[in-house]
Amino acid sequence: MKISTLILFLVSAIALTSCKKEGLTTYSSPNGKDNIYIGLGVADTAAYTYTFAYNPSQLRDTVWVKVTTSGDRVSHARSFILAADPKSSTAVANLHYVPLKASYDMPADSGVIHIPIILLNTDTALQNKSVSLSLVVSGGSDFSTNLPLAIRSEKINFSNRLEEPVWWHYWGQLGAYSRVKHQLFLISSGTRDLVIPDGSVDPNYYLQIPRTLYYIENVHEFLQDPFTWITQNPDKGYVLTKRSDSTGDYDFYNSSAPDKKFWLKYFPSVNKLIFIDEYGNQILI
Repeated sequence: MKISTLILFLVSAIALTSCKKEGLTTYSSPNGKDNIYIGLGVADTAAYTYTFAYNPSQLRDTVWVKVTTSGDRVSHARSFILAADPKSSTAVANLHYVPLKASYDMPADSGVIHIPIILLNTDTALQNKSVSLSLVVSGGSDFSTNLPLAIRSEKINFSNRLEEPVWWHYWGQLGAYSRVKHQLFLISSGTRDLVIPDGSVDPNYYLQIPRTLYYIENVHEFLQDPFTWITQNPDKGYVLTKRSDSTGDYDFYNSSAPDKKFWLKYFPSVNKLIFIDEYGNQILI
């Protein structure tokens, strides 16, 4: 055998030996039980905001919380606990939400389950304040509770008033949040929600960016010239009425709800009308 051939043979043998697969092992807890947590990643464990303001006459609604195991699926159901944390919750059971069960079951041959959390809209105080429900998942009788609290918990903030949606701060064009600005956004944009530009939430989010910019531009044009917007959208039922004082200010409202007025203030120095929010700030986008 030639020396060059022999060297090539030895190198190949060494390479094959070093590339031999090692046996794969799966994760197991010190006590032999799998762990359990809420959601997948940061986006799922961030605080969730809900409001009945879109349907104020609705008395209850359901938020689904995803609970996931960290180990293998098994052929039988396994029990775990999902409970409210009284130390970090302001929501009251039976007043703001239906009490949770003593325990829940992860179905056989499954590693994920969605638990219904029923929120109640029976407290009239929710029109002026929000409450929070902090949920924590723990092992119960069939799982371990070794994972960090941060990924075993989730907070739901809710009310019967508009709340800052999770997508708002992603779009700098919208500026600082206010409820009046949010209401005007809902009136003029053509949508309730904007896409979250985060690949961990939706890998195809970029496909929705042109549509999102279109919605934001609708709001911008409305704020610049609400008179033209009213003319172009007569079916919406909104009107502008000049105030009887000498300010030159207007009230913007829906003819079917004349008590719900938005202040359009006149600035003579720039000869322009600008909406004012609940904090007295100009609404500009």
